[in-house]
Amino acid sequence: MARASSAQTPTPTDTDHIRNVVLVGPSGSGKTRLFDHLVSRTTPGYRPPNRDDQRTTGLEVAALECGDVVLNLIDAPGYPDFVGELRAGLRAGDAALFVISATDGVDAATEALWHECAAVNQPRAVVVTKLDAPRADYAGTLAATQAAFGDGVLPLGIPVVRQSRLEEIVDLVLGEVHDYSGGQRAVRATGPEHIPVFDEYHGPLLEGIITEAEDDTLLERYLGGEEVGFEIVEAALLTAVARGSFHPVVPLSVDTGAGIDVIMHLVEAAFPPPPMRPMPTVFTVAGAAGPQLVGDPGGPLVAEVVRTTNDPYAGHVALLRVFSGTLTADTVVHVSGHLGSFVGHEVEGHEDHDEQVRVGPLSSPLGSELRPKDAAIAGDLAVVAKLGAAQTSDTVSDKDDPLVIEPWQMPQALLPVAIQPATRADLDKLPGALQRIAGADPSLRVEHNGETGQTVLWTMGPTHLDLVMARLKESFNVDVAPEDLRIPLRETFVGRHTAQGRHVKQSGGHGQYAVCQITVEPLERGAGFEFVDKVVGGAVPRQFIPSVEKGVRAQLEKGTISNYPMVDVRVTLHDGKAHSVDSSDAAFQTAGALALKEAAATNGAITLLEPIDVLEVKVADDHVGAVMTDMQTRRGRIQGSEPANQAGYSVVRAEVPQLELSRYAIDLRSLSHGSGTFTRTFSGYEQMPHRLVEEHLVAG
Repeated sequence: MARASSAQTPTPTDTDHIRNVVLVGPSGSGKTRLFDHLVSRTTPGYRPPNRDDQRTTGLEVAALECGDVVLNLIDAPGYPDFVGELRAGLRAGDAALFVISATDGVDAATEALWHECAAVNQPRAVVVTKLDAPRADYAGTLAATQAAFGDGVLPLGIPVVRQSRLEEIVDLVLGEVHDYSGGQRAVRATGPEHIPVFDEYHGPLLEGIITEAEDDTLLERYLGGEEVGFEIVEAALLTAVARGSFHPVVPLSVDTGAGIDVIMHLVEAAFPPPPMRPMPTVFTVAGAAGPQLVGDPGGPLVAEVVRTTNDPYAGHVALLRVFSGTLTADTVVHVSGHLGSFVGHEVEGHEDHDEQVRVGPLSSPLGSELRPKDAAIAGDLAVVAKLGAAQTSDTVSDKDDPLVIEPWQMPQALLPVAIQPATRADLDKLPGALQRIAGADPSLRVEHNGETGQTVLWTMGPTHLDLVMARLKESFNVDVAPEDLRIPLRETFVGRHTAQGRHVKQSGGHGQYAVCQITVEPLERGAGFEFVDKVVGGAVPRQFIPSVEKGVRAQLEKGTISNYPMVDVRVTLHDGKAHSVDSSDAAFQTAGALALKEAAATNGAITLLEPIDVLEVKVADDHVGAVMTDMQTRRGRIQGSEPANQAGYSVVRAEVPQLELSRYAIDLRSLSHGSGTFTRTFSGYEQMPHRLVEEHLVAG
């Protein structure tokens, strides 16, 4: 719930004094508690909400004063079902604090989140939390992090834990100790007991930082024994972090907040401001290449809608990241939405649109609270109410020079669930509700399957599905229930069959008379339908031969024994009879359809075809065997495997029937201990095993 706040609104003086930082980490790592500590430390009177260990499902943002900079802190979900929200947060941010628990270490979920950051080259520092827990192992966690993520992971501070309490952090850069044993931070010089720590960690840290410095001679001078001052090291640290190849590690107690001061200084001094980060690509609304953005507050306005929500008090609310220009309230802007053009297909809730909109009030977020904001300059974030029909990933730009930002890569929703409205009233409200939910959540795909008549929600996983169902009920008062997902099959003929279609009817006046004889035979998969005319001697008048074909085609669409369309057959018309008065176009259409049904009635003449998908599964090497075995139990054909573009992972390819994939998103997560991801692409139709054909025909 968004509500007004009496806290003062942080206002950046220029883009260099903005830090947009995303908190990234797996569920249970202490990420959201870090968010609360940072907000509490910088905002007098702020009281963190009682979260009751609730799982984060969306972005939570707070604009804070952090030294001389404005810190836009973004808490992103860590659960795999909400990777779409994470990617939106990474687009809004310029760097990340990557949170790892000292009790859990590096698991598959942690590696997946790190890979998400690496995919967009997001600079990041590592925060090791839960050091007060009995099973905490900082050294082991550091070693596991370095093994998983490379030599660029190096500690800035080493924790000293006594009796399950983080009491000191040894600062390896400044050569001092942050002492928290008295409840408040006290800084003192290091003692002889800290010499082993410096001997082990200080040298590699400085070498790692200096290697990334812009001065190519600095490393050589340092190795030659020259003393390197703190100012030089700090400047080199900013360069190293901004390049995304160096990842400093800092310890933190989420129980007491010990270490927060170190993190705040790191963010202010060593995290990149917006001008140091690449700008997104922009296009004109006609699709031509747009100008290169430079992040100038005085430049043309270009902003992106990172997230939208429907608040019961504020109404339709949008979170924007401004990349160029300055956004102010009560000005007319252009809102463009062309998500379908970028992803290659129409997206429910994101139909292409271009409109002029007057900007409503601007606000600065503080968790669930909002503070009035006069303007948002390039690099800043702002919450905007009353921005028309703007949806997540839309672009806001100057009305006289509209542009479209290429959106971030949307995740592929792979868990399909068919839903059925509870009442007629729910049926009437469902389309509008789904359009609004999908507009705010591009990771949800809504399919209206015209063949099966089902509405199918494609979600990221069971928790995402539960959230969508809850929003339908709580926000739109729409009751729905899941139902069995129907997979569209196809009919085809097995072997060559001949049949006659006879339609003779006399009921006074003109009658109906048409007889046709056809031969039906199967074609190769994907060939479609072929009609051949071999009538001789005028047995079927020339004007009625197209009528026979039309009747056959109509029956193909309806199917013959299962209501599934029939495909991949050749129908040859070779004989028939006609009446000079009673034959007609309609009569021969009916005869053609009857002939096809008669041929299909022969025992064993018809079989069913099922859709096949090509599956590409990326999974940790330890689970490749289990994944292959599971694919075989799903009637899959393994095509092969190869190393993935991520160390320790492989890609397995297989062709698998769609009937076996409805729960694969859930099953793979369990089978691979969270390390597996997959894509699926339609390949074609193949003959279904006879046993399954019988089961489907019996089931109707």
